[in-house]
Amino acid sequence: MKNLKNLVVVAVLALFSNFASAQNTAPVNQEGIANGGYDVVSYFTVNKATKGSQKFTVEQNGAKYYFASAKNQKAFKANPKKYLPVCDGYCAWGVSEKQSKFPVNPETFKIVDGKLYLFFNGDFNGTPFNTLNEWNKDEKKQLNNIDAAWNKLKKS
Repeated sequence: MKNLKNLVVVAVLALFSNFASAQNTAPVNQEGIANGGYDVVSYFTVNKATKGSQKFTVEQNGAKYYFASAKNQKAFKANPKKYLPVCDGYCAWGVSEKQSKFPVNPETFKIVDGKLYLFFNGDFNGTPFNTLNEWNKDEKKQLNNIDAAWNKLKKS
């Protein structure tokens, strides 16, 4: 019964994610812009989601990353792996708990052990749903699950 309930949650979230608020975004949008245009370095330097500028762009793995400053752009160029989000920018809770790729709200994030985790946070089935809250309920379990779950998902 629990598996059926989880399956329904995953199916509805996957279906609904197409209709979620504009704040939730795929890791790379149709224009090739990563992370909704948010500066991935700013998460680490100011612990805040900060919109980047097209003026400071770096292409990495076919995606365009925007930065809020030349300083952040330079830091990313020097060590992109340090700043790239876990699970290629998909919702960390969705990967770890549901073994599914969900879009994220770039303003909903957490840094754990020097790694950037992003989360879905928006309207789900008419109700606000923030997967960071779910993640925080058992972060240790989520961290233990995420690598194996992502290794399976990224192959599919």
